[in-house]
Amino acid sequence: MSYLSIIFDLDGTLLDTLQDIATTANAVLAGYGYPLHAKEEYRNFVGDGLTTLMERITPEGTGKPIIDECSARFIQLYAKNWKRNCVPYDGVVEMLRALREKSFHLAVLSNKPHAFTAIFVDEFFPGNIFSQVYGQRDGFAKKPDPGVALAIAEKLGSMPGQTVFVGDTGVDIRTGKAAGMLTVGVTWGFRGITELKEHHADIIINSPMELLQYVVPAN
Repeated sequence: MSYLSIIFDLDGTLLDTLQDIATTANAVLAGYGYPLHAKEEYRNFVGDGLTTLMERITPEGTGKPIIDECSARFIQLYAKNWKRNCVPYDGVVEMLRALREKSFHLAVLSNKPHAFTAIFVDEFFPGNIFSQVYGQRDGFAKKPDPGVALAIAEKLGSMPGQTVFVGDTGVDIRTGKAAGMLTVGVTWGFRGITELKEHHADIIINSPMELLQYVVPAN
């Protein structure tokens, strides 16, 4: 199969955002007097959007009005904290440059709110590396619904079978599979190899440049 386009998850795939998410979320919890969580616990809390994150970290039975307040407070605080510790994973920038040199069309699809997704990409991956950037927006189903992934592929001019979906969680693998795309799981992210195997990722890679071995046609 000849691949034309690659869709990447953002957090845990391209960028290590865990510390700033944990710090911000714990600040929200502290404001309500709720118990805090260790940074490593957030590996399993993130990935399904902001509302779900707040539902997971607040005490069981917390009502929707408080969840909504927590989400709004998180956005306020994260606007100040979002790049304090965030960095691209080692080798990611080089991988993206190599893929662009091979004329792949690249995109980002995240369950992070769209405004944050856009500023992260602009800050850490400038120069129009990505042709399409999508975060979570009202009116659009979040991953693992394949709708936005399929819309991205169409805008990039590729069929699902010509598109690769790369991510670090089961949600990403489920998204790619539901869209009929080649799924690639990365082990350097938030969840690790066990979850990727449980969701039957087509390919699992341990470093960014490995991706080229699977998507670049052999000479």
